[in-house]
Amino acid sequence: LPKEMGCGSGMTCWRRLNAWQQCGVWADIHAALLARLNKADALDWSRAVVDSSSVREFLGAKNGANPTDRRKAGTKHHVLSDANGVPLSFTVTGANAHDITQLMPLVEAIPPVRGKVGKPRRRPDKVQGDRGYDSEPHRGKLRAKGIEPVLAQRNTEHGSGLGKTRWMIERTIAWLHQFRRLRVRYEKRADIHEAFVCIA
Repeated sequence: LPKEMGCGSGMTCWRRLNAWQQCGVWADIHAALLARLNKADALDWSRAVVDSSSVREFLGAKNGANPTDRRKAGTKHHVLSDANGVPLSFTVTGANAHDITQLMPLVEAIPPVRGKVGKPRRRPDKVQGDRGYDSEPHRGKLRAKGIEPVLAQRNTEHGSGLGKTRWMIERTIAWLHQFRRLRVRYEKRADIHEAFVCIA
C-alpha cells in the first residue's frame, strides 16, 4: 500500500483484510454500491449475463487442474452481471469446476438490492449464458424462480446472436483480471482471494 496512507505494517493490513472479510465488510460495501446504482437507475435488471474465466494459481485451496492450461493448477472466477456488466455476484472454484455447477449459486448469491421504494430486488428478468450452461434441469430451476433462461444449446450451429448481448460480461471479467492479485492467484487461503475479488 502507498506510504501516504499511513499503513506502516503489511501484517497489520493483512489482519484487517482478514477480519473484515470474516465480518462481511466487503460484501456489505458491494451491496451498498449496488443500492446506490439501483437508486440512480444505473442497474439493468432486464437480463443478467453469466460467464467464467480461469487464472493460474499456486498452492491454494479451491484449485483444480485447468483443462485449458495443460492441467496446471488454476482457479476459476464465475461472475454474474447485469445487462450493463455491473457484477451482481461471483463465486470462486477450482479451474476444473464445470460452469453449470455455479449457475444457481450465482443467482442465489445476488444480494437484496435496495435503493428504491418497495421490496429489495434479487432477481433479473432473464439469465443469459453460453453453451457451458446448457442444462434443462437448470432451466427449470430458473423458471421456478420467475427467471427466463436464455442459455445457448450444445450441438447447434453458431450464430445464436447471444454474443451481441453477452460481450459485456467478458469485458467485466477482463476488467477484473487487470488487477494483478486476480490475474495470478498467490493467496493460499480461498477466503482471502475471494476478498480481493469482492474488492475489485
